[in-house]
Amino acid sequence: MKKYITYAMTALFATIAISIAAPPDKDAMMTREKAAWQAFKDKKSDEFTKLLSPNFRAVYTDGIQTKQQEIDSMKKWDLRSFDFSDFNLVMTDADTALMTYQVKIEGTVEGKDASGTYNAASIWQMKKGEWHPIFHTNMKEEKPSS
Repeated sequence: MKKYITYAMTALFATIAISIAAPPDKDAMMTREKAAWQAFKDKKSDEFTKLLSPNFRAVYTDGIQTKQQEIDSMKKWDLRSFDFSDFNLVMTDADTALMTYQVKIEGTVEGKDASGTYNAASIWQMKKGEWHPIFHTNMKEEKPSS
């Protein structure tokens, strides 16, 4: 009898370990990414700051930004809406998620229209049991000229 209880307990602990170590699914990571965009849109700098990794970097057409520069850029934006499409997730390892997607935005930067469809990518990393973005980039989609 002890033998069967030992097998059952071993199976139980193995199942728990596998479920804890299981990588996040696509919907869960998209929810995290949308939460970051929503915090930015709503200008919730405290919430946005907590999300970003201390070593966060972003790359845009106008330059490379640190975490603080990304937070400061919130003041320049009036992001009225955003909508994701073509969301893809690649787990490069158990603790690193690479997301690519398109985001259609309506808004302005320093009063200039920035609305359009952007190709975007983010990398999130698990540290101390929490997911944080470590990298983000997006660029406005340009249609090829005929």
